[in-house]
Amino acid sequence: MKTVLITGANRSIGLETARQLAAQGYFIYLGSRSLENGNEAVAQLKAEGLTNVEPIQIDVADLTSIQAARAELGQKLDSLDVLINNAGINGAMPQAATADTQIIRDVFDTNFFGAINVTQSFLDLLRQSEAPRIVNVTSGLGSLTMHSDPSWKYYAVKLGAYGPSKTALNAYTVVLAYELRDTPFKVNAVDPGYTATDFNQHSGPGTVEDAAKIIAKYATIGADGPTGKFFSNDADGEGDEMPW
Repeated sequence: MKTVLITGANRSIGLETARQLAAQGYFIYLGSRSLENGNEAVAQLKAEGLTNVEPIQIDVADLTSIQAARAELGQKLDSLDVLINNAGINGAMPQAATADTQIIRDVFDTNFFGAINVTQSFLDLLRQSEAPRIVNVTSGLGSLTMHSDPSWKYYAVKLGAYGPSKTALNAYTVVLAYELRDTPFKVNAVDPGYTATDFNQHSGPGTVEDAAKIIAKYATIGADGPTGKFFSNDADGEGDEMPW
């Protein structure tokens, strides 16, 4: 059975992604900053008949927590097939370009450095997989191209911390995919779109089911699938690809 680690998976899009991948036969390590919340999420999935799921405590903004999760997972398995860097925060508001730099640092610690630390910590286990996949959950608000287009529907949503943290994550995705280009790895940035969740006070028009579906799609792509790309439910035109 293939294995998946999803950070920030105890609720919303992360939980639904765990649900969909578990239903496809993957064994899910459901990452949660709080083990209590992780246990509750796992109990919910098991009540639905999805028994191939287990909680793991991991706070992506805390390197010690990441290392502890890596040690725990290393005692359970020899390889990891899929890593989904889903955990993220909006950060304190308002987020003008003149926002307090501590607000920006806090967001980057989770959304950018957290994803990097998790990736680096679990890369050795991923290398043992025959077909490793990494999905960095990003946002359309990280697209510089779209932010430069006044006709874009989210053109006016300019956040000084959250958007730039996802732009940086996109750039890291490109670098990581390039470094792993001659290996079986597939590394992509995936934006679930503007989804109604606790993250945005349920203001988005998208559903968690559709959000998780696109994440699961790129977490399970075949050997002929893309790498080093940016995909989004909010992409215009044919296909999911979003401009950087």
